Amino acid sequence: MDFFKLKSKGTTVTTEARAGFTTFLTMLYIVPVNALILSAAGMPYEALITATALITIIACVLNGFWSNTPIAMSTGMGLNAYFSYVLVGQMHVPWQSALGIVFVSGMLFLILSFTKFRTWMINSISEDLRRAISAGIGAFIAFIALQQMGVIVKNDATLVSLGDFGDKNVLLGVFGLIVVIAFYIKKIKGAFIFAIIATSLIAWIFGIASYPKELFSLPASISPIAFELDILSALQFAFIPVIITFFITDLFDTLGTLAGVGFRAGLFKKGSKELEKTLEADAAASVLSGIVGVSTTTSFVESASGVEEGGRSGLTAIVAGVFFVFTLFLIPLFKAIPANAIYPVLVMVGVLMFAELKNINFADKSVAIATFLIVILMPLTYSITYGLAFGFISYVITKILSKEFKDINIGVMLLFAISLMAFIIR
Repeated sequence: MDFFKLKSKGTTVTTEARAGFTTFLTMLYIVPVNALILSAAGMPYEALITATALITIIACVLNGFWSNTPIAMSTGMGLNAYFSYVLVGQMHVPWQSALGIVFVSGMLFLILSFTKFRTWMINSISEDLRRAISAGIGAFIAFIALQQMGVIVKNDATLVSLGDFGDKNVLLGVFGLIVVIAFYIKKIKGAFIFAIIATSLIAWIFGIASYPKELFSLPASISPIAFELDILSALQFAFIPVIITFFITDLFDTLGTLAGVGFRAGLFKKGSKELEKTLEADAAASVLSGIVGVSTTTSFVESASGVEEGGRSGLTAIVAGVFFVFTLFLIPLFKAIPANAIYPVLVMVGVLMFAELKNINFADKSVAIATFLIVILMPLTYSITYGLAFGFISYVITKILSKEFKDINIGVMLLFAISLMAFIIR
């Protein structure tokens, strides 16, 4: 085990194994959740279960060996919703073309991971705006989840209004939301997956959903979605803002996770190559995501649970990935889980991402205005792209009006130009 440098990292095989299992438990929810979200794009649920599990296994093991960090990876929350509900659902982009966009943005991320562009881009964008993006995506996916739960419904007079709380499925969703909040507040490890299980049991007991006739089966084939990506159609000029959105969101999401998880545990010391290698593994996994048939892969903040258990090396990520092999055989169980046992978890994920607002400097008027527009317009326009565009455009304009030219650099102006393109080439 000297490959993982366990002794120099102050850990053991036993500790790494325990940490890996803890990480697996806390992020297990991603398999049924991601499959449910992407199935809204018209992709087969069973194949998505297998594909999500496979890309998680590959990404975790790849990162474990390549970077030797305890960071687990899987399909990112936010971009999967953007993939299904915006690209496919609203913009009517075929899911094959959407997978092509995932692949192209992943390739862009991978190529730039081996250059100084990534560092330049990171340094160009203020930390406040990065946090605003995270909060905006949190609001976006929470809004989608509440809508899918039936808590929020369409209203011709007011656009949206409160749903029918006499509907047993809506009540199940509200119950699930209470459960996941309670488990989270009590700091229960694996709060999300246990909340899904508890809500599903209630649904099965009271006949709201059919219970599983069996628990295990052979893995479903991924042939209906694997290698089905349409790269040529993704290279249209009109998709440039969308590709950039995937790239920027994945980059900042990963950096935010690594900063929160890694730096706090002393994993990424100054001058260390581990951070760069983790970003490279993330980028490579994102490329593979489009090939396998799922949305963009990113580093998971749930890796913090494994770090808290003492995980310090790539062995933690590898163990977590290996445990995901078991999910390949749980398709009957996952299929029996009602949607409103899953969507409350998305609301809670949205809450956690929205909490980034507490670290933003609202004393800066430009940051305050940009943050507000990003956060409010992502859900209202049903688009991460437009939320980002409004945010970056307003940031540059207010900085110019305030004569704070020192905060306007080439990177900011590049994103300003891309943001304008989002409206010009609609």
